[in-house]
Amino acid sequence: MKHLVKAATAGFDEKNDVLVTVEPIEAGIEVELTSKVMRQYGEHIKEFITATVKEAGFDGVKVIAADKAAWDYTIKARVLGALERGSK
Repeated sequence: MKHLVKAATAGFDEKNDVLVTVEPIEAGIEVELTSKVMRQYGEHIKEFITATVKEAGFDGVKVIAADKAAWDYTIKARVLGALERGSK
């Protein structure tokens, strides 16, 4: 399992994007999400972020995501970018 060594951010707080911040925690994966489309897609986005973190091989990560109606591929890219920055 990979672990974060520091907090890191990726993305922008703009329309059709997502601002993702990752922080190291003791264990597990926590997702804190704010989104304009929370009622329709909130659970899907949380599950997608969790799956992306697991797929990348990380544990002990808190993900804070401020979504502005981003597509899945954008969310994935931002999460992976933040994890990469936080692991160095």
